[in-house]
Amino acid sequence: MSNHPIILFDGICNLCNGAVQYVIKKDPSAKFKFSSLQSETGQKLLSDYQVETNNFNSFVLIQNGKVYFKSTAALKVARQLNGAMKLLYGFIIVPAFIRDSIYNVISNNRYKWFGKKEECMLPGPALETRFVK
Repeated sequence: MSNHPIILFDGICNLCNGAVQYVIKKDPSAKFKFSSLQSETGQKLLSDYQVETNNFNSFVLIQNGKVYFKSTAALKVARQLNGAMKLLYGFIIVPAFIRDSIYNVISNNRYKWFGKKEECMLPGPALETRFVK
């Protein structure tokens, strides 16, 4: 589908949509492509990589034929962005079960804390090329 790393995100989550906007801003070379987990493309990618297709609680990164989830995916993305955010990659030394327990608290409360949309975000013409079809 793409030679670019692909980020799959919860398309109705305000926090997730904000994270996508942040990545777009800090990725001026347009390395990353995006798709919502709920979209037809997102569902196909999950299926292609034999990942559960009805769980929208994880941030997913597909890069170089590998799939990363939750905090590992987020840290691998952060490492590739411009600016100080890449310093967060240092947390990769923390065992995944600890990082993911914090991730899970945020993920399980994201709608309550940040709200959600009724429908997935549709990219405008300026961002259309950043989304995988």
